[in-house]
Amino acid sequence: MRNWKRLLLVFSAVGLLTAAYERTRPESVMTSAAKAYLNSLTPELRARTVFTFNADERTNWHFIPIERKGVALREMTSAQKHLADALLSAGLSQQGVITAHTVMSLEQVLKEAEQGKGPERDPEKYYVSIFGEPSEQGTWGYRFEGHHVALNWTIVNGRIASSPNFFGANPAEIKQGPRAGLRALLREEDLGRELVQSLTPDQRTIAIVDKTAYKDILTSDMRKAALSGQPNGLPFAKFTAPQKEILAQLVSEYAANFPAPIADFRMDQFHKTEANLFFAWSGGINRGEKHYYRVQTPAFLIEYDNTQDDANHIHSVWRDFNGDFGLDLLAQHYQASHR
Repeated sequence: MRNWKRLLLVFSAVGLLTAAYERTRPESVMTSAAKAYLNSLTPELRARTVFTFNADERTNWHFIPIERKGVALREMTSAQKHLADALLSAGLSQQGVITAHTVMSLEQVLKEAEQGKGPERDPEKYYVSIFGEPSEQGTWGYRFEGHHVALNWTIVNGRIASSPNFFGANPAEIKQGPRAGLRALLREEDLGRELVQSLTPDQRTIAIVDKTAYKDILTSDMRKAALSGQPNGLPFAKFTAPQKEILAQLVSEYAANFPAPIADFRMDQFHKTEANLFFAWSGGINRGEKHYYRVQTPAFLIEYDNTQDDANHIHSVWRDFNGDFGLDLLAQHYQASHR
């Protein structure tokens, strides 16, 4: 009798754990959040939010302060804003949510500094768009986008693609006022500089590909990530063990903006392709100097620059060479379906 009770308790525990796992899988959370958000919208707002999955708009992404397709936060009711934020949060880790909200808050800093002389600045000028019908096992996607925040998710048969994803910061460091000292992308900057400063003179000769910093990330907002020529910079094999650890921390900083399954997949990509990894730097290596870096593997590309506004304006992006917008997942899906 006791054995039966124990078995019953074990099966009950397994059932509860399985149910909890099902509820917390990112694709499940994303689907639930997307449906809740869509159900809150009026027919007019829903019509502006939803696009067909194959719409050209799905790969039309930007990170500059321009008008977007979709519905902006400032057009939503309080309840709709909360549900939109829940959808954003479903695709990010706690770190990623904090980063996104901090970057968005910088629009108010720019608005006060520019006094209406620059582009329109509004912490609620961020747009939500959904492509296709949200479903855990179907094919759909969504986007959250505005100035310096451009996040794209694609779900194909329960598998998630999460690129391109872009975070920027202007100012990179708030210099004055009650928020002085705030740095939205602190570790992306500091770990990159720590890595290049750790290099020997001989290593720097290879890693620093240009003494003048590139003006912006080279892939910009291209729909497909591509760099001309062969990869250059310092190859992974020429890093020391401590330098490899800093490099891993740098890549992890970008990966950790996403839920654990996505972050783990990105780090797995890193370890599988590290033998063919290159780290390139341009510009100065001391804080306050204009600079750029990239981490390039056959699978993905990280680009970062801090060159505008006297080196106080950051752009950073993660691109998957074959997986942006889930194109690799879609290719696998279509191939399997054709077979």
